[in-house]
Amino acid sequence: MNILHIASLLVVLAGAFGAVNYLFLRLPSAIGILIVALVASFGLMLVDALLPGLGLADQIRGGVRGIEFDETLLEGMLGLLLFAGALHVKVADLKREWLLVLLMATLGVGLSTAIAGLGFAWIAGAPLLVALVFGALISPTDPVAVLGVLRQASLPRTLETKIAGESLFNDGVGYVVFLVLVGIAFPAGDAHGGGLAGAAQLFVQEAFGGAALGAALGWLTYRVMRRIDDPPLEVLITLALAFGGYQLAVWLHVSAPIMAVVAGLLIGDVGTKYGMSAETRAHVDTFWTLVDEILNAVLFLLIGVEVFAVAFEASYVVAGLAAIVLHLLARFVAVVVPVVVLKPFSGFEDGITRIMTWGGLKGGISVALVLSLPDMEWKPLMLTCTYFVVLFSIIVQGLTVGRLATRVGNAPTMV
Repeated sequence: MNILHIASLLVVLAGAFGAVNYLFLRLPSAIGILIVALVASFGLMLVDALLPGLGLADQIRGGVRGIEFDETLLEGMLGLLLFAGALHVKVADLKREWLLVLLMATLGVGLSTAIAGLGFAWIAGAPLLVALVFGALISPTDPVAVLGVLRQASLPRTLETKIAGESLFNDGVGYVVFLVLVGIAFPAGDAHGGGLAGAAQLFVQEAFGGAALGAALGWLTYRVMRRIDDPPLEVLITLALAFGGYQLAVWLHVSAPIMAVVAGLLIGDVGTKYGMSAETRAHVDTFWTLVDEILNAVLFLLIGVEVFAVAFEASYVVAGLAAIVLHLLARFVAVVVPVVVLKPFSGFEDGITRIMTWGGLKGGISVALVLSLPDMEWKPLMLTCTYFVVLFSIIVQGLTVGRLATRVGNAPTMV
């Protein structure tokens, strides 16, 4: 199938599964589509087991692998999703929470990577560097999943800003940490080898280069939009910024996710205040809300059908279940340490540690990162463990974090 056939099939399936969810399950749209896709996938596997002569699973598995999930997300959808998410986070709100966001996106990511990596080395017996790569790929919280849940949960504005801001930057920094560790663990397959000095250089280049590029492109776009009063054209310009800026960042070897977040924050704050009319703001908001929801649906559908690429051997399943516990422990430490460090200097909402731990959802980014790894003996196990973590995170945590926030908000104060 060519790219148009694949895109058409994904949109048709996302629409069909979304209708099934709306009519029967009544779950949040993205999570419902994921569950329907999973049920359909397991149903096809059952049919294949009963009628092996059809070769159904092998055909679908080949089609799933042909989609190249990692490239589809990391080099296509992610820029649009991050830009759309950042548009709705106000810089003024983020400034008030910047210290916690900074610590969680740096110290928190580092702690989570180390704990998850060491735990995976103990669980699976993997080499330490390979295990740390696993820790890095399950450490980023997925802003797509997190922001989707936040829209459904009635959280205090300050807490919502903390979670949304941390998720957006945590994702970008986590991706850079993943690239650095891959460069160290698999130097032959990565152009950024060179030990710790090369890793440090790569981190600075990716993180700060991405932020600088996002700020420059966002500011340039804002200055152009100030001179224009044509809502459809201005929507097109924001789309060009998200698409073109992301690809330019990839070409320049700077962090494309961080570029998308910084550009989105600038356009969503300064751009909407001073560069758009009320009519243009309405057009931009409506357009990017639709883009976000449509791509969200397709992404969660892709996560559901990726089950065909997962190995379900008994030892892999046990490791996958252990990885869920490991992910929760790593996330708890990544939240509690920054909160404890800042607690003497800043007040926090009731139950912030519990809510941010349980609300640190993993998603398609982790799956894409593990699929992007070079072929090696540990990759199938890492994919299975990542998939278990992602499914648990989206389905179990995603469906209960709103209720947790409500319950904790009515409980006695307890960080």
